[in-house]
Amino acid sequence: MQGNGTEVTAADIARLAGVGRAAVSNWRRRHADFPKPVGGTETSPAFALGEVEAWLRDQGKLAEVPLKERVWQQVTGHPEGPVTALVHTGCALLLLHERPLGWLELSAVPDDGELARTLSGALGEVLAPRFGPGREPAVSAPRPAELLPSVPLLRGATELAADLGARQTFEFLLARHLDANPRQYTLTPGELAELMAELAGPARSVLDPACGTGALLRAAARPDQELYGQDSAGELAALTALRLALRTGSTVRTAPGDSLRADAYEHLRAEAVLCHPPFNERNWGHDELAYDPRWEYGFPARTESELAWVQHALARLEDGGTAVLLMPPAAASRRSGRRIRADLLRRGALRAVIALPVGAAPPYNIPLHLWVLRRPGRAAVPPQLLLVDTGRLVPEGRSGFDWAAVRTAVLDAWRPFDRSGETTHRPGLSRALPVIDLLDDDVDLAPARHLPPPAAGGGTEELAAVRERLGETLRLTADLTPPLAEEARTARWPLTTVGELARGGALVLRTGGNGPHARVLTDHDVLAGTAPSGTLPETGGEPPVLVVPGDVVVPVLGGGGVARVIDEETAGAALGRNLTLLRPDAAALDAWFVAGFLRSTANSRQASSYASTATRLDVRRLQLPRLPLDQQRRYGERFRALAAFEDALRRAGRLGERLVRGMYDGLTDGTVAPD
Repeated sequence: MQGNGTEVTAADIARLAGVGRAAVSNWRRRHADFPKPVGGTETSPAFALGEVEAWLRDQGKLAEVPLKERVWQQVTGHPEGPVTALVHTGCALLLLHERPLGWLELSAVPDDGELARTLSGALGEVLAPRFGPGREPAVSAPRPAELLPSVPLLRGATELAADLGARQTFEFLLARHLDANPRQYTLTPGELAELMAELAGPARSVLDPACGTGALLRAAARPDQELYGQDSAGELAALTALRLALRTGSTVRTAPGDSLRADAYEHLRAEAVLCHPPFNERNWGHDELAYDPRWEYGFPARTESELAWVQHALARLEDGGTAVLLMPPAAASRRSGRRIRADLLRRGALRAVIALPVGAAPPYNIPLHLWVLRRPGRAAVPPQLLLVDTGRLVPEGRSGFDWAAVRTAVLDAWRPFDRSGETTHRPGLSRALPVIDLLDDDVDLAPARHLPPPAAGGGTEELAAVRERLGETLRLTADLTPPLAEEARTARWPLTTVGELARGGALVLRTGGNGPHARVLTDHDVLAGTAPSGTLPETGGEPPVLVVPGDVVVPVLGGGGVARVIDEETAGAALGRNLTLLRPDAAALDAWFVAGFLRSTANSRQASSYASTATRLDVRRLQLPRLPLDQQRRYGERFRALAAFEDALRRAGRLGERLVRGMYDGLTDGTVAPD
């Protein structure tokens, strides 16, 4: 395959050659024959991929550009931009998926222009029946002139699909694009999308009026189903259609356009609506939509765009259909929306408000809510609202949380409530509250307001148990207190670096962040000394890096000074982002010895970069003394004892905070006597 004018940056070249950015800068200075820039800027030049590949191969620094990397570079270097490249690639992969023999015949045409002409017609035969007739379909067959620049990319992508599969290839490229442009897209995490789909239940027809990249429809997809999506960004509607068509045989209909101003499905009545709407939009159509028939529960104020999306979702449901929307917490309590909230309650349209932990979805710094709604039908609706607060499932001081625990708590409360209108009251977590109790002047539906935590940290019996555990931990801490060290002369060891040890085969270096995986060790877990708490989404077939006992894990952000040796309980978790794994050869290096010396303050300072606002650790520059294995083990045992002492101190601190909080709560609410 030829490069087709694809341009790469210095960072891309470093990734191709498996080196750091500094190495590429050195090559440019020291080698007069290094390819000259063909684009970009003076501070961020771009180079021709073909020239770079030839130079790297001539220098013995590259045997062959991996196919996955080449295809990705062709996506990013496409003359019409990566989104157009992804749409064209998705069309070709769908043709390959549905008519593999037809693609083989087409791809045998050697001339790119001829292939573009025949491919355009073949795509029209596949896309039209798959995505159906529409007023303005999101995906239609590109014209030959539009396809011509994409032909080399399409040949490479379909070649990659022979190894990965058509769907996995598209998911890989789309995930790389989303990861490379995080500020352009508001993504719905996969775990949240699955929870929203489970709350809605199985449905023959599902609509997402703000579909984005299709995460919610993808989570709800089942065989023999009708999936409808719309997005104001036409390219996202197209990517969603292709993503769904490659995943399921269901009927897929997507359309470009703003659902509030230009609803493409005004006559649709779906069984379920799932939506992650844009938040806090003042220009949502307040002035031109004042007399729209969708406002059955009241005309939303200019500042209440989310309540406009709520009523749009209800208007597109059949009687008895369910809608689940992700909402900002302010929508449950702003005074400007209290009349609409009150009418939603009186008519039985709003069935549940569920508070999620901080970090469940963007924006990650606030605890978002899920609203579960049902379009009123003829059947009587129980006059109760389910309130759930899963934020209390996250321990104090933790940024990560257990999605499985959140999902279980939400569904255990919702399913009985959905069947009977009642659910078990779990203090601080969930309860069904009579609607009449909520219809006050504020109509504040924030779960935290109506779900106070259990008194006194769980009662006097639990406080006594916490006190006993604290005492045991403090006694253990005293036993583990390191003895005074003997004074010794400053040691002068010969030093080596982690990078040198990796090149010599004494250890293996890996970085984290691939997926998918449901149990992930995050950088916060390493810093806090806690169990794996993260997850990794699907990224198109790249396997995650799984940790094993004896691995040493180092966070690369925040100034260094931290290293963790993996034990049996943590083993099997995937390595998260911003972490580097060192896997020592046990015949050459002791893991605790390595971790202990990596924690040296002086060591981490000399290996850190302070060029930006975030300090970044270059793990390869960290230094270790060259010592015999028996001497390494002596140091390793001492470092292991220090780590056990540190863990005991953390545990004592958490138990002490819990005891103090419980005592304050008990004394102030009368469940604990002052005497």
